Amino acid sequence: MTDSNLKLVDLYTDGACSGNPGPGGWAAILKFGEHTKEISGNFHSTTNNRMELFAVISGLGALKQRCRVRVHSDSAYVVNAFEKRWIDGWQRNGWKTADKKNVENQDLWKLLLMTMRKHEVSYHKVPAHQDHVENNRCDELAKAEVQKVIKIFSDLMPGPGDEQPAT
Repeated sequence: MTDSNLKLVDLYTDGACSGNPGPGGWAAILKFGEHTKEISGNFHSTTNNRMELFAVISGLGALKQRCRVRVHSDSAYVVNAFEKRWIDGWQRNGWKTADKKNVENQDLWKLLLMTMRKHEVSYHKVPAHQDHVENNRCDELAKAEVQKVIKIFSDLMPGPGDEQPAT
Protein backbone atom coordinates (compact mmCIF):
# COMPACT_ATOMS: atom_id res chain seq x y z
CA MET A 1 0.00 0.00 0.00
CA THR A 2 1.36 3.40 -1.01
CA ASP A 3 1.07 6.45 1.24
CA SER A 4 0.43 9.35 -1.13
CA ASN A 5 1.09 11.84 1.68
CA LEU A 6 4.78 10.95 1.67
CA LYS A 7 7.28 13.03 -0.28
CA LEU A 8 8.31 11.34 -3.53
CA VAL A 9 12.09 11.18 -3.96
CA ASP A 10 13.93 9.87 -7.00
CA LEU A 11 17.22 8.21 -6.06
CA TYR A 12 19.74 7.59 -8.84
CA THR A 13 22.71 5.37 -7.98
CA ASP A 14 25.85 3.85 -9.46
CA GLY A 15 28.97 2.03 -8.38
CA ALA A 16 32.37 1.68 -10.00
CA CYS A 17 35.45 -0.41 -9.41
CA SER A 18 38.95 -0.58 -10.90
CA GLY A 19 39.56 -4.29 -10.85
CA ASN A 20 37.11 -6.56 -9.12
CA PRO A 21 38.12 -6.44 -6.33
CA GLY A 22 39.98 -3.17 -6.38
CA PRO A 23 39.53 0.49 -5.51
CA GLY A 24 35.85 1.37 -5.71
CA GLY A 25 33.52 4.33 -5.68
CA TRP A 26 29.80 4.87 -5.30
CA ALA A 27 27.49 7.79 -6.00
CA ALA A 28 23.88 8.76 -5.43
CA ILE A 29 21.73 11.65 -6.58
CA LEU A 30 18.57 12.44 -4.65
CA LYS A 31 15.89 14.54 -6.33
CA PHE A 32 12.82 16.00 -4.69
CA GLY A 33 10.97 18.63 -6.69
CA GLU A 34 13.50 21.35 -7.53
CA HIS A 35 16.00 20.06 -4.95
CA THR A 36 18.97 17.89 -5.90
CA LYS A 37 21.64 16.44 -3.63
CA GLU A 38 24.74 14.53 -4.80
CA ILE A 39 26.69 12.24 -2.47
CA SER A 40 29.61 9.92 -3.15
CA GLY A 41 32.39 8.00 -1.48
CA ASN A 42 34.97 5.28 -1.91
CA PHE A 43 36.62 2.16 -0.52
CA HIS A 44 40.19 1.07 -1.09
CA SER A 45 39.40 -2.59 -1.84
CA THR A 46 35.92 -3.71 -2.83
CA THR A 47 33.80 -5.04 -5.68
CA ASN A 48 31.50 -3.38 -8.17
CA ASN A 49 28.42 -5.12 -6.70
CA ARG A 50 29.28 -3.87 -3.22
CA MET A 51 29.56 -0.33 -4.57
CA GLU A 52 26.19 -0.63 -6.33
CA LEU A 53 24.59 -1.74 -3.05
CA PHE A 54 26.40 0.87 -0.96
CA ALA A 55 25.17 3.64 -3.26
CA VAL A 56 21.54 2.68 -2.60
CA ILE A 57 22.13 2.29 1.15
CA SER A 58 23.83 5.69 1.32
CA GLY A 59 21.14 7.41 -0.70
CA LEU A 60 18.34 6.02 1.45
CA GLY A 61 20.35 6.79 4.58
CA ALA A 62 20.68 10.44 3.55
CA LEU A 63 16.91 10.96 3.77
CA LYS A 64 15.86 12.71 6.97
CA GLN A 65 12.24 11.54 6.99
CA ARG A 66 10.04 8.74 5.72
CA CYS A 67 9.56 9.05 1.95
CA ARG A 68 8.36 7.20 -1.11
CA VAL A 69 11.57 6.47 -2.99
CA ARG A 70 12.03 5.40 -6.58
CA VAL A 71 15.50 3.90 -6.89
CA HIS A 72 16.92 4.14 -10.41
CA SER A 73 19.91 1.89 -11.00
CA ASP A 74 21.75 0.39 -13.96
CA SER A 75 22.63 -2.62 -11.77
CA ALA A 76 20.61 -5.71 -12.68
CA TYR A 77 22.09 -7.23 -9.50
CA VAL A 78 20.33 -4.65 -7.32
CA VAL A 79 17.12 -4.17 -9.30
CA ASN A 80 16.47 -7.86 -9.99
CA ALA A 81 16.95 -8.76 -6.33
CA PHE A 82 13.70 -6.87 -5.68
CA GLU A 83 11.87 -6.96 -9.00
CA LYS A 84 12.38 -10.71 -9.42
CA ARG A 85 12.04 -11.29 -5.67
CA TRP A 86 15.43 -12.98 -5.32
CA ILE A 87 15.76 -11.29 -1.94
CA ASP A 88 12.62 -13.06 -0.66
CA GLY A 89 14.01 -16.45 -1.65
CA TRP A 90 17.40 -15.70 -0.13
CA GLN A 91 15.81 -14.80 3.19
CA ARG A 92 13.49 -17.83 3.13
CA ASN A 93 16.46 -20.09 2.41
CA GLY A 94 18.62 -18.71 5.22
CA TRP A 95 20.62 -16.47 2.87
CA LYS A 96 21.41 -19.32 0.50
CA THR A 97 21.04 -19.20 -3.28
CA ALA A 98 18.91 -21.70 -5.21
CA ASP A 99 22.02 -23.87 -5.58
CA LYS A 100 22.61 -23.76 -1.78
CA LYS A 101 25.60 -21.39 -1.88
CA ASN A 102 25.90 -18.46 0.51
CA VAL A 103 24.47 -15.25 -0.92
CA GLU A 104 27.32 -12.83 -1.58
CA ASN A 105 27.32 -9.45 0.15
CA GLN A 106 24.86 -10.58 2.83
CA ASP A 107 26.07 -7.83 5.14
CA LEU A 108 25.06 -5.13 2.66
CA TRP A 109 21.81 -6.81 1.62
CA LYS A 110 20.79 -6.97 5.29
CA LEU A 111 21.81 -3.35 5.84
CA LEU A 112 19.85 -2.32 2.74
CA LEU A 113 16.74 -4.12 4.00
CA MET A 114 17.05 -2.38 7.36
CA THR A 115 17.51 1.00 5.67
CA MET A 116 14.49 0.39 3.43
CA ARG A 117 12.14 -0.28 6.37
CA LYS A 118 11.68 3.43 6.99
CA HIS A 119 10.60 4.16 3.42
CA GLU A 120 8.34 2.92 0.64
CA VAL A 121 10.87 1.86 -1.98
CA SER A 122 10.51 0.74 -5.59
CA TYR A 123 13.30 -0.22 -7.98
CA HIS A 124 13.64 0.78 -11.62
CA LYS A 125 16.28 -0.39 -14.10
CA VAL A 126 17.91 2.28 -16.25
CA PRO A 127 20.17 1.51 -19.20
CA ALA A 128 23.87 1.78 -18.37
CA HIS A 129 26.05 4.28 -20.22
CA GLN A 130 23.20 5.65 -22.34
CA ASP A 131 21.70 9.10 -22.56
CA HIS A 132 20.35 9.08 -19.01
CA VAL A 133 21.54 12.33 -17.41
CA GLU A 134 21.40 11.26 -13.76
CA ASN A 135 22.87 7.80 -14.40
CA ASN A 136 25.71 9.34 -16.38
CA ARG A 137 26.35 11.84 -13.58
CA CYS A 138 26.40 9.06 -10.96
CA ASP A 139 28.83 7.11 -13.13
CA GLU A 140 31.06 10.18 -13.39
CA LEU A 141 31.00 10.75 -9.61
CA ALA A 142 31.66 7.08 -8.79
CA LYS A 143 34.59 6.90 -11.22
CA ALA A 144 36.02 10.12 -9.74
CA GLU A 145 35.91 8.44 -6.32
CA VAL A 146 37.86 5.46 -7.71
CA GLN A 147 40.50 7.88 -9.02
CA LYS A 148 40.77 9.51 -5.57
CA VAL A 149 41.63 6.12 -4.05
CA ILE A 150 44.12 5.33 -6.79
CA LYS A 151 45.80 8.71 -6.30
CA ILE A 152 46.00 8.31 -2.53
CA PHE A 153 47.68 4.94 -2.85
CA SER A 154 50.00 6.04 -5.66
CA ASP A 155 51.09 8.99 -3.48
CA LEU A 156 51.79 6.58 -0.60
CA MET A 157 53.73 4.03 -2.66
CA PRO A 158 57.07 5.09 -4.14
CA GLY A 159 57.40 4.54 -7.86
CA PRO A 160 60.52 3.39 -9.71
CA GLY A 161 63.35 5.81 -9.00
CA ASP A 162 61.51 7.30 -5.99
CA GLU A 163 63.09 4.98 -3.44
CA GLN A 164 64.56 6.62 -0.43
CA PRO A 165 68.20 5.84 0.30
CA ALA A 166 68.74 3.44 3.18
CA THR A 167 70.16 5.03 6.30
